[in-house]
Amino acid sequence: MQNVYTVGQVNSYIKNMFSQDFLLQSLSVKGEVSNCKYHSSGHIYFTLKDAKGTISCVMFAGNRSGLAFRLAEGMQVVVLGTIDVYERDGKYQLYAKSIRQDGAGALYERFEQLKRELEELGMFSAQYKKPIPRYAGRIGIVTAPTGAAVRDIINIATRRNPYVQLILYPAIVQGEAAAASIINGIHALENQGVDLMIVGRGGGSIEDLWAFNEECVAQAVFDCGVPVISAVGHETDTTIIDYVADLRAPTPSAAAELAVYDVQLTLLKLREVESSIGRLMRSKIEWNRMRWKAFEARLKMNSPLGKVREKKTWLLNMEEWMENAMNVQLQRKRHMLELYIEKLKGLSPLDKLNQGFSYVSDEEGRTVTDVNQVRAGDGIRIYLKNGRLAATVTGKEQAYGKEGRIL
Repeated sequence: MQNVYTVGQVNSYIKNMFSQDFLLQSLSVKGEVSNCKYHSSGHIYFTLKDAKGTISCVMFAGNRSGLAFRLAEGMQVVVLGTIDVYERDGKYQLYAKSIRQDGAGALYERFEQLKRELEELGMFSAQYKKPIPRYAGRIGIVTAPTGAAVRDIINIATRRNPYVQLILYPAIVQGEAAAASIINGIHALENQGVDLMIVGRGGGSIEDLWAFNEECVAQAVFDCGVPVISAVGHETDTTIIDYVADLRAPTPSAAAELAVYDVQLTLLKLREVESSIGRLMRSKIEWNRMRWKAFEARLKMNSPLGKVREKKTWLLNMEEWMENAMNVQLQRKRHMLELYIEKLKGLSPLDKLNQGFSYVSDEEGRTVTDVNQVRAGDGIRIYLKNGRLAATVTGKEQAYGKEGRIL
């Protein structure tokens, strides 16, 4: 009867076969990372795949010290390790001891290494960053003379400020001669005395953009006395000069917007300032006009001519008052005079004469009011209403009684 084996025995036998195979103890396998999981224990579980198959992989936490990057989906890598069987599941897998990126991944490792070196040298430090001028008049551009990058920069710069001067250095931006060409462009534009410089190109693979990851290019950007804006690739692309430059723009179009001040904003601001100044001037003029009118009124009140007019008016008023007062006094005096006249009429001798009475005086003109003032034979004068009589006293009679009647 044929022998019957347990599952464990079979798995153990296969594991032993794997262990005795020298090739499987140390081999390198390349492929694309998928199903990558970082376990809380520190282990990394992932799958390598290519067009013809897949293989499960694990890197234990103890081997992660040599991993210079983080594994991610779709990454092309080369895994060095051992292939062995996990008896419990009866599955074989690759136990990774080290992992490096393949192709573009190798370039990425070089990129990370250079980035660490330059960062340690302080070339990324903010204290070396030069401020970007707000109103750059001459802007230098280091990029390829053809392509979307330079067209985007020119179009946006012209739209934002048609008065800005753009100076293009037609550089080689890809290939073996690219680094030297970019460096020459930086030096040439710096000697031209531009206010600001844009260094970059359109998008591409990491190999296409590699010239901007060269240490010599980064050093040229760092040493440049003119502020530099890096504008390499798309927003997701990152190069070494992005860290060294004074400012990073995600795209060449964005670099043009950062470098060229929008003149329409200035015109709008000027219109706002003009309107504000107009309002302030009108308010100031109106306020001064009111003050002028107040001063004018005060001047009229305090001016000599005003004083003269005021005194003239006062004199005219006084003259009128005095005239009225005099008229009142004259009227009152006239009335009193009329009363006195009437009273005098009552006492006037002439008036008494007109009434039939007469007036007697002696020859010396003394009024005779008493019969004892004359004697018989004295001359007297008798005054009538229309003349005077000369007479001689021939006799006199004494009057008796309280009323002076002749008894």
